Formats: sequence, structure tokens, C-alpha cells
Amino acid sequence: METIEIKIPSDRVGVIIGKEGEVKKRLEEETGCKISIDGRNGIVKITRGEDAVGFLKAKDVVNAIARGFNPDTAMKLLDDDFTLFESIDLSQYVSPKALERIKGRIIGKEGKIRRMIEETLNVRVSVYDKYVSIIGPMENVAAAREAIMMLVEGSQHFTVQKFMERKKREIEMRSMDWYPSP
Repeated sequence: METIEIKIPSDRVGVIIGKEGEVKKRLEEETGCKISIDGRNGIVKITRGEDAVGFLKAKDVVNAIARGFNPDTAMKLLDDDFTLFESIDLSQYVSPKALERIKGRIIGKEGKIRRMIEETLNVRVSVYDKYVSIIGPMENVAAAREAIMMLVEGSQHFTVQKFMERKKREIEMRSMDWYPSP
């Protein structure tokens, strides 16, 4: 059987296990995978069961929790819709000195910008360590990634807000195209 190992931050080990092991157990049940957690070293081993898709989803859920999402949000990745997890390593784009400032731009005063990204594009955003991670529908995640990269590159918040509103309208219009008119 195929097994992967994921190194997670020590402060996220308990979150992946959950109260009385409930998160780990639910993840195993819903994906058909076997999960073992070495709390001392922060290593999560995922062994594939019968379902290859479940294996990939289990990996995404563990990575999402490791990147700061709460288990309920991360478990949305198990749904059968087109929910996607993406993580941006900010250290690839900015210097260590600029990291905190850029994270502040993405979060905004009292979380306003992050909340705006989440509400406008119907995604969830986590800013944890040097990562900005996104969970949501595929097209929405792509738009959120683009908005976040605009912030990283120095675009004004107002410009990013206008971009997101335009993207939201485009996504809504495309979703209407899927349904035949009555």
C-alpha cells in the first residue's frame, strides 16, 4: 500500500488528532485511509486504502489543518463538489524581512481584507507561518490566489477589491450558464 509522510508544525498535532481522536477517526472513516501521527516529531503518515481519491483528499485535509485551518473547514475538502486546497509559500515571493508586513497586508486591519476575500469570493483563507492557504471552489480559489498575489506585489486594497468584485460577477455569470432557462 502507498504511504506518504507529512511534516506538520508541533502546535497543529493536537488539532489533527482532535478531542479524543475524533478528527483523526473521522478522516480515516471518510477517506478509507489509515492515519498514524507521531506527535513528538510532527510526522503524519497516511496509508492509502482502496480509494485513491480518498487518499488524495486525506493528504489535502492534513495539509490544510497543518496550515492553520480548523478541522471543520479542512473537512470541506472531503465533499464531492469541486472544493480545492491551495497554499502559497510567501517566502518564495518576499524577503524574510518583508514577510510580516505582507501577511499584514493580506489580513488587513482587524482581519478586514482577509474577510473581504472570503466573503467576496466564497472561500476560506488561512494566514499561518509563511503560508497563505485557500479552500473553496476551484474557480474561486484561482481568483483568491490572484487577489492575494496582487496584494503581495503591492496593489492597493481598493484595486484588489474591484478586481474581486469583477471576478465574483464573472463566476456568477458562468454558473448561470450551467442551468437551462425554464
